[in-house]
Amino acid sequence: MLAHMTISNFAIVKTLQFELKPGMTTITGETGAGKSIAIDALGLCLGDRAEASMVRPNEDKAEISAAFLLANNQAARRWLEDNELIDGEECILRRVITKEGRSRGFINGSPVPASQQKALGQLLINIHGQHAHQQLMRPEYQQQMLDQYAGHHLLIDRTRSAYQRWRQAHNELKRLTQSRDENEAQKQLLQYQVKELDELALGEEEFSEIEEEHKRLSNSGELAISSQTALSVLYDNDDGNALQLLQLACQEVNNLGEYDSSLSAIPQMLEEAIIQVQEASQELRSYLDNLDMDPHRLIYLEERLTKIMSMARKHYVMPAELYQKHHDLLKELENLDCSDERLEDMAANVENLRQQCIEAAEKLSKSRQRYAKELDQKITESMHMLSMEHGEFEIALTSDPERMLSPLGYDSINFLVSTNPGQPLQPLGKVASGGELSRISLAIQVITAQKVETPSLIFDEVDVGISGPTAAIVGKMLRKLGKSTQVMCVTHLPQVAGCGHQQMFVAKKTTDGQTETQMRPLSTDDRIAELARLLGGSEITERTLANAKELLVAA
Repeated sequence: MLAHMTISNFAIVKTLQFELKPGMTTITGETGAGKSIAIDALGLCLGDRAEASMVRPNEDKAEISAAFLLANNQAARRWLEDNELIDGEECILRRVITKEGRSRGFINGSPVPASQQKALGQLLINIHGQHAHQQLMRPEYQQQMLDQYAGHHLLIDRTRSAYQRWRQAHNELKRLTQSRDENEAQKQLLQYQVKELDELALGEEEFSEIEEEHKRLSNSGELAISSQTALSVLYDNDDGNALQLLQLACQEVNNLGEYDSSLSAIPQMLEEAIIQVQEASQELRSYLDNLDMDPHRLIYLEERLTKIMSMARKHYVMPAELYQKHHDLLKELENLDCSDERLEDMAANVENLRQQCIEAAEKLSKSRQRYAKELDQKITESMHMLSMEHGEFEIALTSDPERMLSPLGYDSINFLVSTNPGQPLQPLGKVASGGELSRISLAIQVITAQKVETPSLIFDEVDVGISGPTAAIVGKMLRKLGKSTQVMCVTHLPQVAGCGHQQMFVAKKTTDGQTETQMRPLSTDDRIAELARLLGGSEITERTLANAKELLVAA
């Protein structure tokens, strides 16, 4: 529940602090005193849009904070835990607005966007505005009220999820069907390109291998001459070669170690050089014996390289990238392949998802029908209590799975009412007068509020257009609601104000050309005086005071 609020430099409020208690709290004051300012300020803590005009003139910023107790609000506790914002048994929402119009929001001291404040606020408090009866004539709001009363959030979530899956699959099928003809020309081009590359049949490492072999064959003559020359110098020249010279040197230095120990390693080094020359000569001879100088193979390689390089230029890639390009084109062609069989499979899946959506919507519709009958009876009874003895209320559900399927099901909701005997049920906006509409709206809000999980409710002048005995009944209805839920009600009716478990008074004063709004709790004597003012206007008599006492006693 809402436990405490602090407001500073907001509109005509300089500083304002007040505590709230369980039960029903009524808020009264003279017209224009700013009774709804606290609710407007609270709306900012709940994520409403901030504007620079909200900051008190000549001040740099406005700041509002609201403290909520979480003892009986498991939904809000879970939300705070999931978002790592939990801090004990209390939750503090704070909003700061600068005179430039910038704003910052905080939950338990942590900065958060307004969207998070709004998401949490829906779990903490529910505000019923003074213009709710005008919203009541909108079909989408009527559906929202019924769903709120029914509390079948899981059914709505399942229907919405099923609808989204169906629409996504339906849109994909539609896109592929439309693009099939558009992509036919591209598909033919890809098929031609893939066919050319299939015929080329280039291996993954083939280009580098061919390039290496071509280089070797095209230089085979030079390779043979250079290898033969090197072999002659090392081994084959009878007039003198490296091997003979090394052997002669080895003989000359073989015995030098006996005279100088520092030369003892040289013979071994020359012997190793002799072995290296012999092995190199063998390798060169083997290379010459196996050197391929096939001109036909060279011609084939040149033709193959020409085809590869020509195809690479055609596809604007390097020859070494042609193999990957082939596979990329194959994949692209596969993605464009919208065969009739594939489209038939997709169409079958779309229809299956649609049936799942209809089944989910059907369960939601049955739940609505059940709770609509329950709500019909309760609202009709409340209309009778609210001085519409012959009133009758009915929620008409029109279902059309073929044409009205949406994320919220396939029902069209219409609130029908009859206020006079013999009058047929007609849409709410066509039958009810302003006062009747206010009473019906209030009855719906009070009844549906009993099913809302949020532990705090605010009614902002929802009793407009109501007076006399009807106002007393409204007060009793709200007081009864306050036994299980914290209720705050801004009102100008003494019959409603007197039903509160406690009462706050809002006053406006002007000092040194500055206007300021204040709010304070009323004692029992102060309540009697305020109720007398509401009953008698500016002139308070013994009779109005007595009537005020009777109101408190009756409550």
